[in-house]
Amino acid sequence: MIARELLGTARVPGGEELRLFAHGRDFMIVLGHNELMSTRMRGSEEALATMTLERLAGVSAPRLLIGGYGMGFTLRAALAGIGPQGHVTVAELVPEIIAWARGPMAEVAAGCLDDPRVTLRMDDVADAMLLAPEPFDAILLDVDNGPDGLVRAENNRIYSKSGLHNARRALAPGGVLAIWSAAPDPKFTRRLEDVGFEVEQVEVRARIDKNGKGKGPRHVIWFARV
Repeated sequence: MIARELLGTARVPGGEELRLFAHGRDFMIVLGHNELMSTRMRGSEEALATMTLERLAGVSAPRLLIGGYGMGFTLRAALAGIGPQGHVTVAELVPEIIAWARGPMAEVAAGCLDDPRVTLRMDDVADAMLLAPEPFDAILLDVDNGPDGLVRAENNRIYSKSGLHNARRALAPGGVLAIWSAAPDPKFTRRLEDVGFEVEQVEVRARIDKNGKGKGPRHVIWFARV
């Protein structure tokens, strides 16, 4: 049996400690006893980007904001679909996440952070939305385990009504707010609707096998359109 190897730790500002493990060729980021993300389970993070871009089919050079770099799966999937003139801003709060991407996980990152279409902001995505010089065509949020502030209590402000109003104001007409979650949350669906979004909730699988079929846990993505 291959043992997990601890590669690094990181303290989330105002939150708990994250730990990066290697297990053979796989990596995982863990909070307490919760495995937040893993290279074995990338399907729903990729779907966050690909399904958002499907809903922006009429936009030739989309401007995206991704909240939370994670392991880069959402960013890489976005870069594959935005075309040469598209642009992605990535807001990441934890410096070690980026250090891991450029260090032990460089092969997984595959140079995505150095793509000229990418701007990296070491900032809270809530502030990135408020300070954006022009609106985004889509905002993709995967900054926690869902709209419940597991990793960092302050993340709750992003998913509050005021935070959702801020996201709505940061979107261009017809823009999409896409939010990843480990589980359904009917109260959050109603909150999105109360803010004035047209809401679509989609269930996605955590892993895609070699035949393109979904496997593993079922996750949720909300697509909220202005």
